[in-house]
Amino acid sequence: MLNRRILRVKAFQNLYAYEQCKGSNLNLAKDLIRESFLPDLNSMEVQDKTALNKEAEEALKLFEANLENTDVLKSSEASAKIKKAVLEAIKYFHNANEKDKEFLLKNMVSSAERIPQLYILAIELLQAFSSHVANESVKKRRLNGDQPTVFASDLNLANNKVLAKIQESDSYRAAVVRYHANLDDLELEIREWFRDYVKPSEEYQAYIKISEPTVEQDLAAVEDILKKIIFKNEVMLNYFSEKDLNWTENKSVVRSLASKILKNAAQVDGSETNPLPEIAMNWEEDKEFFQNIFNFTLENEAESKALISQKTKNWDIDRLAFTDKIIISMALAEMKNFPSIPVKVSINEYIDISKTYSTPKSKQFVNGLLDVMSKELTESGQIRKSGRGLLDNK
Repeated sequence: MLNRRILRVKAFQNLYAYEQCKGSNLNLAKDLIRESFLPDLNSMEVQDKTALNKEAEEALKLFEANLENTDVLKSSEASAKIKKAVLEAIKYFHNANEKDKEFLLKNMVSSAERIPQLYILAIELLQAFSSHVANESVKKRRLNGDQPTVFASDLNLANNKVLAKIQESDSYRAAVVRYHANLDDLELEIREWFRDYVKPSEEYQAYIKISEPTVEQDLAAVEDILKKIIFKNEVMLNYFSEKDLNWTENKSVVRSLASKILKNAAQVDGSETNPLPEIAMNWEEDKEFFQNIFNFTLENEAESKALISQKTKNWDIDRLAFTDKIIISMALAEMKNFPSIPVKVSINEYIDISKTYSTPKSKQFVNGLLDVMSKELTESGQIRKSGRGLLDNK
C-alpha cells in the first residue's frame, strides 16, 4: 500500500515543483514590466531610453514591494503608466501561481492513483513471460509430434508457483480489469523482450537448471526478472514512462509494491492470502491527508517563513537549503493541523525526507530546528494534539 511516508514525499516533490514554478512566474512577470518600458519602434517621437529604463527599474521595485499587499502601490507617487504595469504584472504572477498550484495538486493525486495500474502491469509482464514459455513449449511439441523437445526445468517459469498463486487470486484478476492493466497490445514485444533480455540473463539460465525449484527459488527467480530486467532495461522502462508522466518519481514505489505482491504470494501457509496490496488501507482518508498537507503548507507559507527566520537569526533565510525550507514548512503545517499525528512522528518523517532529498547536514539542522519549534508551539497552544496524537512523544 502507499503508506503516508510515500504520500509525504510526493507532496514534498510537488511543493518543490510549485516553488520552481513560482520562481519562473516571478521572472516572467518582471519581463512583462520590462517590456512595458521598451522603446516604441513604431512611434515617430524620439524615445528617451534612459527615462524608460529608469521607469522600468522603479516599476520593478514597486512590483517586488507589492507582491503580497498592494497598499504601498496605492500610496505611491509613481506615474499611472508605472502603476498599471505593476498591477498587470502582479495579476499575472498570482494567476499563474494559482493555475500551477491547481495543476500540481490534481496531478499529485492522479499520479498516486495511477500507481496500482503500474505495479500490476509489472506483475502482468512476469505473467506474460511465464505464458510465453508455456506457449513456446506447446508449439514445439506440436511441430515434433508430441515428442519432448525441452527439459522439464525449461518450463520452470511457466510452472512458477508464486506467479500461479497470484493468478489464482480473485482480487488480483479483478484489479487487472479495474485498473485496465492488460498487455494485449504487447504480444510481439513480450516475445522479443523475453528472447533478448530475460532468456540470456545469468539468473534465468541458473533458474532453468534447477530440476524442482522450491517456492523460495521461484520467488528469487521472478524477483530477479522484476528488479534486474524489467526495472533496469531501458526499453521496458520506456514502456512505463509512456504510461506515466511521473514515472521518475513513481518508479521506486511501483517496484517496491510489485515486489511486495510477489513476497505475499510466496507465503504459503495454507490460508487464502490475498497477494495484492491496496493503494492504501483507507485511500479516501489518506487522499485527504495528502491534499491537506500540500494546501496547509502553502496557506501557512508566510507564517512558517517568519518562524524559521526567527529561529535562524544568524542565517539569511534565503541562504538556507531550498529543500530544508520546504521540509520544515511541511512539518510545521502537519504538527499544527493534524491533531491525531504525534509530534515525534511528524519530526521523524521529515528528518527521513531530509536525508534523501536535501543536503548532508540537513538531518541535524531539521531535527534541531523542529525540536525547538515544536516545544515552543506546543507551549503557546499552536500545536494541540488529541487521540493518538497524545501518545508519549519522548
